[in-house]
Amino acid sequence: MTYKLPELSYAYDALEPDIDAKTMEIHHTKHHQAYINNALAAMENHPELKEKDPVDLLKDLNSVPEEIRTALRNNVGGHVNHSLFWKTLAPATGQKPEGALLEAINTDFGSVDALKEKLDAAAKARFGSGWAWLVLDGDKLDVISTANQDSPYMDNLVPLLGIDVWEHAYYLNYQNRRPDYIQAWFKVINWEEVAKNFEAAK
Repeated sequence: MTYKLPELSYAYDALEPDIDAKTMEIHHTKHHQAYINNALAAMENHPELKEKDPVDLLKDLNSVPEEIRTALRNNVGGHVNHSLFWKTLAPATGQKPEGALLEAINTDFGSVDALKEKLDAAAKARFGSGWAWLVLDGDKLDVISTANQDSPYMDNLVPLLGIDVWEHAYYLNYQNRRPDYIQAWFKVINWEEVAKNFEAAK
């Protein structure tokens, strides 16, 4: 991963009506780009940090100079989180987990519906801004929530799927109706990409 805004594999309006085009465009070109810009600015006097993979940097934040640690936690975290977020979205076609991922979900949660209930609860319960995640913890799947732009990588967990519950991710269309946005997000999960993340993490 580099400090460059990733291109989307779909148009901004491809997720409508679940996630609207204007939100997608602003979220991608303004919010994500700002995280990249701010991360690079924070590293201006530490060019060696720009050479580190952003994920590796998040895993070893304590090695970062203290005066820029919070800025990198927030902005490198935002870049890494959103880079995963875009890839795990796709136009709604009724896609579902399959194969080894489905087997792991059934083993660790009981069913796909049970996983969705856990993700739904974690996303609703996150106070203020943050994320809910499906992660791999060793050889077991789990659902967690993080504040702000904190990443599961910071706790030695591998994120497979995340829902952004910052208001900028949904407010234009859903206003204060976060539960409605969460239900819409379930329809546009790219489970094929989540399965790839699962295989790579193993």
